[in-house]
This record gives sequence, structure tokens and C-alpha cells, in this order.
Amino acid sequence: MDQIAEQKRLRYRAIQRITVVGVLVNLVLTVSKTLIGVLAQSQALVADGIHSLSDLLSDGLVYFAAKQAHHGPDKAHPYGHGRFETAGTLGLGILLGLVAIGITWDAAERLFAPEALLHPKPLALYAALFSIVANEALYHYTARVARQIKSDLLQANAWHHRSDALSSVVVLVGVGGTMAGLPYLDAIAAVGVGLMIAKIGWDLSWPAFQELVDEGLDEERLERIREIIHQIGGVMDIHMLRTRRIGGEASVDVHILVEPWLSVSEGHMIGQTVIDRLLEEISEVMDVTVHIDPEDDEKGVPCEGLPLRSMAEKLLAQQWRVIPGAEKRRRVVLHYLAGKINVDVYFSLQDLAGEDARQAFKQALQDKAAEMPEFGVIRVYYG
Repeated sequence: MDQIAEQKRLRYRAIQRITVVGVLVNLVLTVSKTLIGVLAQSQALVADGIHSLSDLLSDGLVYFAAKQAHHGPDKAHPYGHGRFETAGTLGLGILLGLVAIGITWDAAERLFAPEALLHPKPLALYAALFSIVANEALYHYTARVARQIKSDLLQANAWHHRSDALSSVVVLVGVGGTMAGLPYLDAIAAVGVGLMIAKIGWDLSWPAFQELVDEGLDEERLERIREIIHQIGGVMDIHMLRTRRIGGEASVDVHILVEPWLSVSEGHMIGQTVIDRLLEEISEVMDVTVHIDPEDDEKGVPCEGLPLRSMAEKLLAQQWRVIPGAEKRRRVVLHYLAGKINVDVYFSLQDLAGEDARQAFKQALQDKAAEMPEFGVIRVYYG
């Protein structure tokens, strides 16, 4: 657990560091593009400046979400705070969608009002070129760190930076075309920027929404999990394998089938091995819950309603009270299988002498127990 906590701390520090860089770059881009867009009369560049403002706001959102997500489990959040990162990604996608609507609406209005069209100046070209270089560099830097720490939120923010770079390319074309004598091209470029932002917003929002409604790991990862579990000694089969994503991590729940006559401690040891192997070999898995089954509870007859130990021992005592020596039993082990209680009962060898006497005694115990529908096989041991 200390290692997981350290990974979370390093992950948070990486997100914190790169977010600060993003804030500084986007602050410069927001001010420069918006101001130059107004001075150089380029609607597309002003729209691109607003896009950079959304980048600046998204950096703040990433910082807040990462700060919350790096905290470990607590009483209110037993599975940790990873979903803060997912919620942040969804919020970022929605923010992009709103920005896209505003930019597209304004540009479309100008397209139908020729007198409102702007006439960009050469300064707008230089601002667009600077934006392309700065945002593309920021994209590569952010995406590299996102892959290293497996952060969907940081990957989303990287694509937000790239969307700004791509939109600046559209601005460059629009401004250049308008200066070349195509007055509508700047407004058309602004519409193009809006549509690009909308597409990226959707691509971010939909996966985040699926994760918030407990989308599981993909089939390739599920198959790898099955393969790892089946390789562990003592595991006969698995079923009810369920996963869910939590931020950049994943939680796994699985039922494993083991030999029904194993001791509790051996079954626990097999289950713990499953947990350890999955945590070691599947990088995104940070939490594993294993349910040990002595039989396939999806197919077997349910044991629901059968009496627990205290009542089962009372029922056996009542049935066996007429059998001399039955009260000398040393230990009773109960096995709840196929809708019945199977019983292992232990006696001392000194309690009964002779094989014939022991066989008769065993048969008597089995016959009396068979009168109760709750009980199945009765096995008698001497030692």
C-alpha cells in the first residue's frame, strides 16, 4: 500500500508540474491572440484566443481534479478519489462544447451579415504561427507525461492543447485567404475552429461519462486477467469477473472456484495470490476483491436458508442422541455444497474398538442424519 501511495504522490507531482507550465503558456497565448485579434481585425484569431482561454480554465480544472484525485481512500471515499479526475475530464469536455457553440454561433452570424465581416492584418498571421508552435510543443510535452503516468485527464488536456494548435492552423489559412481577397474565409475559419473544438469536446466527454457509469476494462485486458488467474495453482475456474475504471486506475472483482474440501486458510492463500499477481502484472489495477467459491454459484443449487453451525449442531445432536458414543465427537466440519450440508465428524480411535463396530457406528450416524433434508453426505473419521 505504501508503494501505491508513493505512485499516487509522484503522479500528482507530475500533473502539478506540467499544469503550471500549461497555465503560463496559455496565459501568454490568451492575452496575445485576443489582443492581436482585435487589433489586427481577425475574428478567427479572437475565437482562437477564446479557445486558449478555455485551455487556461481547463488547466485550472486539471490542477484541482488532480489535487483531489491523488488522495488515497478515506471513510467517505473507500475506493479513493480517482473519479475526481474522471469528473474533471467530463467537465473539460463540456467546457469545450460550450466554447465551440459560442464561437460557431458568432461566426455564422457574421457570415450572413457581410458588413460585419472583419478584414485581418498581417500581424494576425504571426500570432497564429506563434500559437501553432507553442501549442504543438505543449501537446507533445503533456502527452508524453500523460502516457508515463497513465492519466486520462492529462491526456485529455494534451488534446486540448493540440486542438488549439490545429485551430491556429485553420486561423492561419483563414487570415491568409481573407488577405488574399476572400473576405468570407476568416469567418469560415472561425466556424471551422468551433466545429473542431466541439469534436474534441465530445471525444473527451463520452469516455469520461462511460467511466462514471462504471464502464469496465476492454476485452483484451479482461482476457489477460483471466489468463493470470488461471495460471495460479488451486484455481479450478473463475466466473463473475467484473472491472470498473476509476480515473487512470481500475478495480477488479472476481469469483474463483477452488476444491470444495480445502481449509479456509488454504482458500484464503489462493485468493491472496490472485490479488498479488493482478496487482503486480496489470499496471492499472489498484484494487482487487476475490470471492472464494467451493462450487460454481452461478450454476449450482443454492444453499440459501440452510441452518448455520449453531443450529446445525443442535439438529445433529438431537438426531444422534439415541446413538451411544455419538456425544464423544471431537470435531465437526460443515461443508455447504449443492444445497445440502455435508458433514465431517471426528472421533478418537479409542472410543470404538474393532472395524465392524466402527462401520456400524458410522452407518447409524448416516442413517439418522439422512432423516433431515438439510443434510447430505456424513463422513466419519477416527484418529
